Amino acid sequence: MPLSEHEQRLLDQIERALYAEDPKFATTVRSTDLRTHMRRRIIRMVVLFVIGFVMMLVGVIVRVIPVSVIGFGVALLAMLLGANAYKRMNGGPALRTVDGPPRTSRKKQKSKSGGSAKDRLEERWRKRWEERGGSQ
Repeated sequence: MPLSEHEQRLLDQIERALYAEDPKFATTVRSTDLRTHMRRRIIRMVVLFVIGFVMMLVGVIVRVIPVSVIGFGVALLAMLLGANAYKRMNGGPALRTVDGPPRTSRKKQKSKSGGSAKDRLEERWRKRWEERGGSQ
């Protein structure tokens, strides 16, 4: 939803105050790109995945089960976090959306009289959201 003129003026005023107070920080924040941040996160997760995988292999070879289990957990966590960063980098939804209406599925919607209870609830939620001005 676009900002109103008043909100845009307030945002511009806050931005000017930030530049006046701390120009180095403001320049750093402005130059940081979400894609760059997500690429770094993905690289970290790949490294963490390799570390977890090596821990798992070492635990199996040395026959120390707790090391294998911890390595598996680290590799699994790194894989999930890396996949989430990849989705966010490419514009897809993250694993969890915090605000906004629930996303409708791409499947063909059933008629109002048919469909599951979940579909009917999602449709009611979407209508309420749009009535309150939440649509984009």
